[in-house]
Amino acid sequence: MRANIDAGRWRIVLPGVIATFTGELSRTAKLHAAVLYGGGHATLSHRTAAEEWNLVPVIEGPIEITVPYTSSAVSQPPMVLVHRSRALAYTAVEMRPPRTRTTDTIVDLAVSQRTPREATNTIVDLVSRSRVLVSTMDACVALRPPFRYRAAILLGLALVRNGLMSALEVEYQKEVEDEHGLPAGDKQTPFEVDGKTLWEDVTYDSHGVRLTVRLDGRATHAMASVAFRDRRRDNAGELAGRARLVYGWQDVRTSPCAVAAEVRMVLVREGWDPADGREPTCPRCRARE
Repeated sequence: MRANIDAGRWRIVLPGVIATFTGELSRTAKLHAAVLYGGGHATLSHRTAAEEWNLVPVIEGPIEITVPYTSSAVSQPPMVLVHRSRALAYTAVEMRPPRTRTTDTIVDLAVSQRTPREATNTIVDLVSRSRVLVSTMDACVALRPPFRYRAAILLGLALVRNGLMSALEVEYQKEVEDEHGLPAGDKQTPFEVDGKTLWEDVTYDSHGVRLTVRLDGRATHAMASVAFRDRRRDNAGELAGRARLVYGWQDVRTSPCAVAAEVRMVLVREGWDPADGREPTCPRCRARE
């Protein structure tokens, strides 16, 4: 071994882990090396497990693994980030290399966020884009209650259960509707276009207003199929005499007051009575008064 390493035919990748080939390590090789370094019970987790489950896109960064509390493995920047868990035996799936279950991966990512709000958004986004049932997530949280952001995680699950499908919808409901006294729109309303059922993010038909608010948080505008689908949906809305407003992350995150003002204007124009609204609580609007 020493002769091969000295001759450059092999190389030390991590403490106790040797690559018996030269050249750049592939992603697969890095994943296996990280798990080997962690020891017999180590498993891919957090962002890396989410990438392997196709919950999030693959990015450049450390391979995240979880090891038992008794393990001597420590993070090896920039290649490996080590987490510890007492519940590892119940959260891992036997694959090559092993990884945490989808449900536990989502919870781990939520717990690792910087704020409770980001934890809630993580739950909404990842549960919505996965095939995991909310009831299955509920069981996971009940069996393995997170010590951090538990209330925020339960809130995220409740929002998905009530129809929210993305973090942008959460932001819109809280920052635009709730804080500005607007009526609560119906989430994920089905409409048939060209014989297919498409879903609009927010509609106000239950309040007597034919208004659709589309929350566009996708980065797929250049895809021809998506652009065509949106054009058909816009045309169908126009033919049905529906008012439409479209907002993205930048609008809702940085200018919720302006978004609320526009939505209120269209609601009133289309017949909504502001007297039916709630008392605004937006601190930004109050500061300007």
